[in-house]
Amino acid sequence: MIRMTSERAARIPRRAAVALLPLLGIFGCAATQRSESPLSAEQRRLCVESFDYVWQTVRDKHWDPKLNGVDWDAARAELRPRVEAAHLMSEVRLALHDLLDRLGQSHFGIIPAEIYHDVTEEPDDRAASGKPADDRPHDGVTGIDTRAVDGAALVVRVEPDSPAAKAGVRPGWIVRRIGKVDVGPVLARVAETYEESTLRELILARVVSTRLEAPIGETIEVEFADGNDQSVKLSLVTAEPPGEAARLGNLPTTHIWTRTALVEPNITYFRFNMFLAPERVMPALADAVTSNLNAGGMIIDLRGNPGGLGAMAMGMAGWFFEQAGQHLGTMYVRDTNIRFVVMPRPETFSRPLAILVDGASASTSEIFAGGMKDLRRARIIGERTAGAALPSIIERLPNGDGFQYAFANYVSAGGEPLEGKGVIPDEEVAPARPALLQGVDPALEAARKWIIAQNSAAAAR
Repeated sequence: MIRMTSERAARIPRRAAVALLPLLGIFGCAATQRSESPLSAEQRRLCVESFDYVWQTVRDKHWDPKLNGVDWDAARAELRPRVEAAHLMSEVRLALHDLLDRLGQSHFGIIPAEIYHDVTEEPDDRAASGKPADDRPHDGVTGIDTRAVDGAALVVRVEPDSPAAKAGVRPGWIVRRIGKVDVGPVLARVAETYEESTLRELILARVVSTRLEAPIGETIEVEFADGNDQSVKLSLVTAEPPGEAARLGNLPTTHIWTRTALVEPNITYFRFNMFLAPERVMPALADAVTSNLNAGGMIIDLRGNPGGLGAMAMGMAGWFFEQAGQHLGTMYVRDTNIRFVVMPRPETFSRPLAILVDGASASTSEIFAGGMKDLRRARIIGERTAGAALPSIIERLPNGDGFQYAFANYVSAGGEPLEGKGVIPDEEVAPARPALLQGVDPALEAARKWIIAQNSAAAAR
């Protein structure tokens, strides 16, 4: 539920074009206190222009016209002169941070240009192509999914038949270098900036995934540490992503896929990569449910799912409730409120349901998981989600920094906002390298054991 569009005109701030991936966060002025050069007159002018844009955008697009009780005009009168008189970029960022901090709300922040580059821009020599980032293709994938664990990029999943799988990459390996980039220092720099944000794991995963994307057929040099901590250097030729191409509005083409499998003993497993292409995803879920109505339980895997179309959460929830009148939560925008009402299906699945999440589960994934948890219909297993449930925008300001803001608020069925908090699992299970190296997915195994225990308890009654 993130809106990110392409560059429109020279004087309009540039918006990062990353399909529905919430690369948003609470940025202060961390990572900007290195040796700085004084601002030139032109740089200061762009900083003042950036301040005005931030102030006006919040005034016009915040979901609460009263801005949480903040005197926004007075804030501008107080803080704009600080930008006009600033000698260093860090002083400008501090003034903007102070402005947004007065809202007392998450997901309003300034992204220092160097961090914005780490997260959204081309990571290596491909940026020298001369083309705008929005125009350079990113279709090719290696099939590697990582999470930051103990400061390292841990491979948590390798997609079947992907270039990485064919090259022998295994879950539990660590990505050390990608091209000319030493991954560890980049992760450390971004982790410091996101230290207090629920978006930390999402952004850290994105930092690595962007560097493992390239046009189809391009070679990416990757150095790993294998299960014995031995260096393995591979040349991975990117391939077309799995699934079918889909588009939403003016966002880039995204490939959508689903996976259905059986987990012993007789547990249905369903996973999909985004809440998009409902004409494909929803029938796949329907088939997974209706073909396995007598299964012992079901696991829906939303780990790494960045969200998408909010309405799909309502349709999915309908497969697991017999009674009408339930709702996952409510979204509040400036002009109206939107209730996420559950729509029961003629046939529903009534056995135990587990939902897997992690720090890269965001947007509609959080709406679905949070609502199902609040309605006590599912057990949530994994790690706290990204806390990015809102329709949000990230833009590049005239001075080169990024600006993130939300324009709606969402409250889950239990009465708590998800933004900046995320969904807290009922059972916290983090990726563990020893288990992954042995071929065990800790969160999936925890879900399997819970479902077995639930059925055993029911049989004993």
